[in-house]
Amino acid sequence: MEERIGQVVLLLAVAMIVAIAARRVKLPYTVGLVVVGAILTLSDTDLGQHLTHDLIYDLILPPLLFEAALSIPWRELRRDAPPLLFLSIFGTTVAAAAVGAGMSWFLGWPIASALVYGSLIAATDPVAIIAMFKDNGVHGRVRLLVEAESLMNDGAAAVLFAVTLGWAQAGSLEQVGWETAATLARIVLGGVGVGLVCGGAAILLAGRASEHLVEAALTTIAAFGSFLVAEHLHVSGVLATVTAGLMMGNLGLLSAEGKSYLTRKGREFVVSFWEYAAFVANSFAFLLIGVDVAGAPFQSYGPKLLAGGILIALIGRALAVYPISLAFLPSRWIIAFPEQHVLWWGGLRGALGLALALSLPAALPLRDEIVVVTFAVVGFSIVVQGLTMPLLLQRFGFLPKRERGKTEDG
Repeated sequence: MEERIGQVVLLLAVAMIVAIAARRVKLPYTVGLVVVGAILTLSDTDLGQHLTHDLIYDLILPPLLFEAALSIPWRELRRDAPPLLFLSIFGTTVAAAAVGAGMSWFLGWPIASALVYGSLIAATDPVAIIAMFKDNGVHGRVRLLVEAESLMNDGAAAVLFAVTLGWAQAGSLEQVGWETAATLARIVLGGVGVGLVCGGAAILLAGRASEHLVEAALTTIAAFGSFLVAEHLHVSGVLATVTAGLMMGNLGLLSAEGKSYLTRKGREFVVSFWEYAAFVANSFAFLLIGVDVAGAPFQSYGPKLLAGGILIALIGRALAVYPISLAFLPSRWIIAFPEQHVLWWGGLRGALGLALALSLPAALPLRDEIVVVTFAVVGFSIVVQGLTMPLLLQRFGFLPKRERGKTEDG
């Protein structure tokens, strides 16, 4: 126990040093964490901890997803529901199919393994995207589109991943096809249902409390409890936590004071508490991503696999964003071209894709190749796309004036 606590304290200390240094050199905090994690690994410094599927799902995702969902107004989400649903459902499907076809055609992968990889890399990662926008102080509709689409597309990705993995293991596409609709309903509706139940129960209990610490504890139970219960029931834990966060945020933090189930002090404390929880979770996630990316055996697989995987993932994301966005041009849900470019280049991959890759069974054909190329795409996404996103946001006027000045000076 002492050793595990020591590892956590060491990770937090390193992350805080990086946070201070990154601000001084005007480097995005998340990129700084990945770079420092990689440097520590390359210098043979062992932090004693590595990313695992359970670590990502049980400790990192719930606070990040819940904190992001707390601040999304239902009115704005409902206003842009059509493009968000099309991007998150059809877009994810198109991206997965395009990536799978590309990996099969260009690299000669078996179609089943290629589609498994396509499904896990198609969904943009809420962890990476939320951190990137916070780093750059981006607000407004473009932030809503990118963050909300990322939060929502996990449902489609979870179904695609389960279906393609089942096909790869069983080799029966016909059986998978009959089960797809039932799997979709169970994962998506089950996740939303668990989130509604957990969020509703927490709201009822919080309405009877007047102590801000109790109110914050109930939000914590709702965030982690909804995720764990949903995963235990084999439905979407991400959708459960996002649903609970949307529900508790809109009925509490974003509602008028007289209509909120939280006290005034509770509202202030809950906001600060979840900002801190998300900050710590982000710190651990990106530092460990850097540690494990640097430790991946890239040299054993050659540049064709790594470069091809990255390029095909970018093409798949483009095919998911631009055609669907163009379909909404003649409507009141028009997505302007600058917003489309941000949706494409801001489609970062991160902890979510790694968690799915690390959960793959050892018997799956090309399992090691899938894990390695996923690490390559995640590393490129966070470092290259993360570093260039401020330039793109500045180019299209999405940065606040203060941030635009910083970018110009830096």
